[in-house]
Amino acid sequence: MSQEILLMKGNEAIAHAAIRYGVDGYFGYPITPQSEIIETLMDAAPWKTTGMVVLQAESEIASINMVYGGASCGKYVMTSSSSPGMSLMQEGISYLAGSELPCLLVNVQRGGPGLGTIQPSQADYFQTVKGGGHGDYRLITLAPNSVQEMADFVALGFELAFKYRNPAMILTDGVIGQMMEKVRLPEYRRRRTEQEIRQQCPWATLGKTPDREPNIITSLELDPEIEEQNNIRFQNKYREVEKNEVRYEEIMCDDADYIFVAFGSASRICQRAIDLAREEGYKVGMIRPITLWPYPYDIINRYADKVKGFLTVEMNAGQMVEDVRLGVNGKTKVEYYGRMGGIVPGPDEVLVALKEKIINA
Repeated sequence: MSQEILLMKGNEAIAHAAIRYGVDGYFGYPITPQSEIIETLMDAAPWKTTGMVVLQAESEIASINMVYGGASCGKYVMTSSSSPGMSLMQEGISYLAGSELPCLLVNVQRGGPGLGTIQPSQADYFQTVKGGGHGDYRLITLAPNSVQEMADFVALGFELAFKYRNPAMILTDGVIGQMMEKVRLPEYRRRRTEQEIRQQCPWATLGKTPDREPNIITSLELDPEIEEQNNIRFQNKYREVEKNEVRYEEIMCDDADYIFVAFGSASRICQRAIDLAREEGYKVGMIRPITLWPYPYDIINRYADKVKGFLTVEMNAGQMVEDVRLGVNGKTKVEYYGRMGGIVPGPDEVLVALKEKIINA
């Protein structure tokens, strides 16, 4: 890692990390609160240094299909948007999953539904982890809670996407995207040569060579028997992801009587709420899912035998709480607290909610 410590926004960190990782192409469209990603890339002009293509498409629909084309060639390609823009990409994302194409997607969430607000939200959880497009597919989903993780998850997202030939998503929000923190950016990596891409991605559509026929990439299969076998293969792959790639953080859970479950910016708020609770004598900890899919059901289930209750804290109407309830499996109480419409809850009100819904209920 670079020893240089920089101060930048989360959105800017994603852009600089992409350049340094050796990304081949970014295709996107401006929308608040993620516009700094494409703005930073344009200002950095990596096509002059690393050769990275940065293109503002005419729409989000165009940008996701450009990603499809680049991913078909085995390239490191990515896009980013905010909630309404990501909704427009859902058909293309399903095509990417159905064609088993690796790529990196970034959603800096804003409030909805509809055009909603430009303020931060976490209301795209269902869309992302339950399949926003059509068909039985999954997105590997990473949820950063710091500017450092925004940078780090670019590399991790691409590594997981190519390991499993599946789209990966960095699901963040306007708080993490817009706030400024210290960050260590990775060292520059050179972009892969065409020969290296051919070796690493034998499935890629790079034309006929003396040692292989041209590949055809498509998500279309009109024979239902073959399409069922395709789906079985996909589901087997997803079980491997669930087996190997669950990531989470435990904070002060060893002696906890009560546990918050929160991701992204909500987890930052809960960390302060834990301090306030312990000052009052309440033993509170937190489980922070880092992968929202695959979800850390097992660790939640293990703590369900030890604690008096879980409180999920979310900037939505209560979406992740359903997965926490699945993990707890009826062993103890699970409640939800959240704010909507772009309002960010404070640590004090989170502690009040814990008392009202769990401790004194």
